[in-house]
Amino acid sequence: MFIEPNLWGERRGWIEVICGSMFSGKTEELIRRLKRAKIANLKVEIFKPAIDVRYDENKVVSHDSNAILSTPIDNSQTILLMAQDVDVVGIDEAQFFDEEIMEVCEKLALRGVRVIVAGLDMDYLGKPFGQMPHLLAIADYITKLHAICMKCGNIANISYRKTSQEGQVLLGEKETYEPRCRKCANEK
Repeated sequence: MFIEPNLWGERRGWIEVICGSMFSGKTEELIRRLKRAKIANLKVEIFKPAIDVRYDENKVVSHDSNAILSTPIDNSQTILLMAQDVDVVGIDEAQFFDEEIMEVCEKLALRGVRVIVAGLDMDYLGKPFGQMPHLLAIADYITKLHAICMKCGNIANISYRKTSQEGQVLLGEKETYEPRCRKCANEK
C-alpha cells in the first residue's frame, strides 16, 4: 500500500487494524509493515502503551524477538502531539489505550496519515477488549490473525489465561497465557 495523492494533491490517509489472539503474529505483522514503510523512505512514528514493559521499555517487540524502536505513552492524545509531519503511524497493544484512541486514529487519517494499529480484539474470556471493537468499526483495512490451539492444534482466536487471577488486564507471556480455540477455551 502507498499513500496516493488525490486530484487536488492531498495525501489520503487510512486506518489498518491487525487483530487476533496472543501468539498470532500481530506485532510481527505490525513491525513488518512499519519496516517496509521505512524502506520506502516514509517518515514513521511508532507508539505503545507505557504499561507494556514485558520485553523492553522503548521497543515494540514480538514474541519472536523481532523489534522496532517506539515511544511509550500514557494517553492516546500524546500521539497527535508527537506525530507531526509523518507519513505512517504505528500503534501496538491498542486495547490498552483510552477511549480517545479511535478519535486520534481518525484525526491522523484525515491528515493524510496511514495509521497501522495492532491489538487483541478479545480478552481472556473471549469478550471484546477495550477500544478494539471501535477501531475495527472505523478501519479501512482489517487483518485478523490466528494462533494455533495448544490443546487440539486447530486455529486459535482466544488468549486463554492459565492462572486464576481475575481482571481484564494482566500482562503476561507463555507462563500466563496460551492460544486456544473456542471449544478448548470453554472446556471445564
